[in-house]
Amino acid sequence: MLQARKKKVSFWQVAAAGVLAASLGAGAAAQAADPDVTQRIDALEQELAELKRQLETKNQADEAKAKAEEEKAKAEEEKAKHAPVVGAGAQGFYIQSADGENQLHVRGYTQFDFRAVSGKESDTNPSTFAFRRIRPVFEGTLLRYIDFKIMPDFAGGGATLFDAYTNLHYFDTAMLELGKFKPPIGLERLQSPRNLMFLERAFPTELVPNRDLGVQLWGIFGEHETVSNPAGGGLLTYQFGVFNGSPDNTSVNNGDTATSNSKEIVGRLFTRPFLGWGPEFLQGFGVGVAGSYGRQEQSLASLKFTTSAMDTFFTYNPAPAKGLPATVMGDGPQNRIMPQASFYYGPFGFMAEWVLQSQRLSRGTKNVFESDTAWQVATTWVLTGENASYDGVIPLKPLLLHGEGLGAFEIAARFHEITFDRDLFPLFSNLNASARRARAVTVGLNWYLNRNLKVQFNYERTLFEGGAPNGADMGSEDAFLTRFQLAF
Repeated sequence: MLQARKKKVSFWQVAAAGVLAASLGAGAAAQAADPDVTQRIDALEQELAELKRQLETKNQADEAKAKAEEEKAKAEEEKAKHAPVVGAGAQGFYIQSADGENQLHVRGYTQFDFRAVSGKESDTNPSTFAFRRIRPVFEGTLLRYIDFKIMPDFAGGGATLFDAYTNLHYFDTAMLELGKFKPPIGLERLQSPRNLMFLERAFPTELVPNRDLGVQLWGIFGEHETVSNPAGGGLLTYQFGVFNGSPDNTSVNNGDTATSNSKEIVGRLFTRPFLGWGPEFLQGFGVGVAGSYGRQEQSLASLKFTTSAMDTFFTYNPAPAKGLPATVMGDGPQNRIMPQASFYYGPFGFMAEWVLQSQRLSRGTKNVFESDTAWQVATTWVLTGENASYDGVIPLKPLLLHGEGLGAFEIAARFHEITFDRDLFPLFSNLNASARRARAVTVGLNWYLNRNLKVQFNYERTLFEGGAPNGADMGSEDAFLTRFQLAF
C-alpha cells in the first residue's frame, strides 16, 4: 500500500494521516487484544513519519532553490552595474562604462562638392567634383573629467591630422586644453565645417591660423548647456593660449614643429550679455574680441589666398628682381586683432567679424611691415520656421524613409572683403598675378533633409583690384557651388 502512494506529499495529506492516527489511537486500548489492529496502527504511524520526512525535505529544497535564485539575481544585478553600454543613433556610435565616466564616441562627416567657375582671365580651375572633407572623428571621456578628440582628414587622396587634443575640465570655469586644435581667434573659424552657412568660410578666416600646436586655459561662466563649444556658449567665455605660431590659414607648420624659439600668444573674450536674464529676443546676441601676438621666422612661399571656388588670387611670390632672392620670409612680429559678433533669434541668424593683421616681412635686404584687413557680414533665415543657431539647424519635420516631412530650408547671404597692403607690391608680391583687393557677395540655399543629410547651393561673385598684367584688374569670378554632406 505504501508503494502505491505518490511521492509528492502535501500538507493536507499529512493532516489527514494525523487525524486517522488519532482516531485509531483512541480505540487502540479497547482493541489491544486484536493483533491485526495493532499492526495496522503501526503501519499508519510509519506512513505518517515518512510523510513528515518528505515534507521537511521538500521545504528544505524549496528554501535552497529560492536562496539560489536570489543570489543569481543579485549577481546579475551587480554584473549589470559594471557592464558597458553600447549604442548608435543619428549622433553616431558610442560605447561607455555603466557609470558613464568613460566614453568613446565615433562620429564623422563627408562633404562631396561640385564646383563650376567662369570669368577671371587667370582662372585655371576646371569644373570638378571633389571631396572637400572626409573626416572620421574619435572623441570621448576618461575618468569623467578628461576629454579627448582625434580627427584626421582624408580628402585630396592624402591623410592630415587636424585635431588631436586633450581637455581637462574638472571646473567649467577653468579648463586646460593641450595638443593640436584651432587657436581661438576667428568666430567663423571656430565653427564646425558641418554647421557653416556657406560652403566656404569668408575672407577674414584667411588671415587667421587654421590649426596649431599649443596649450590654452579657457572657461565658461554663467548659464550654458555644454562645455564642448569654445566659440561662446555661456554668459562669458574666455580663452588664453600659447602656440608654436602658424602662418595664415594653415594647419601644419614644418611637420607640426616650431620653426623658432618664439611662440604665439592668443587671447579671446566672448560674451552673451543677456543670456539667462535679459529680453528673450536678445538671448542669442553675442559679441567678443580676439587677438594674437608672436613672431614669424619662416618662408611664406607656399602661402596662398583663394576664393570660395578654390582659385588662388594672391601669393607672396614676387616678380624676379636683380640681387634679391625669390622667397619672402616672415621675419619679425606678427599681430592680429579681431572683433566679432553674432545674433540668433528664432529663424534669423547673423554673424560679423573684422580682422587686422600686421607682420614684418623680408626679401633679402628689403623689409616691409604690412597691414592687411578683411571683414564679413552674413545673415540667414530658416524658411520652415526652425531656430537658426551657430550649431546649425535641426529640422522639425525631417525627411525620413517612412515619414511625411521634407526637412528644413534656409536661405543665406554674405558680403566679404580682403585688402592687402600696397607696400607689398611689387617687391613682396607680383602685381601682375596677385590682386590687392578681393570683394565678394554670396547667396545660398541650404536644405537640411534630417540630422544626417544636408545639401547646399551657393552662388558667389568676386571682384578683384589688380592682379592682371600692366596693372589691370582681374576679371570677375562667378562660382556655382554645390555640396552634399553626410554627418553622423
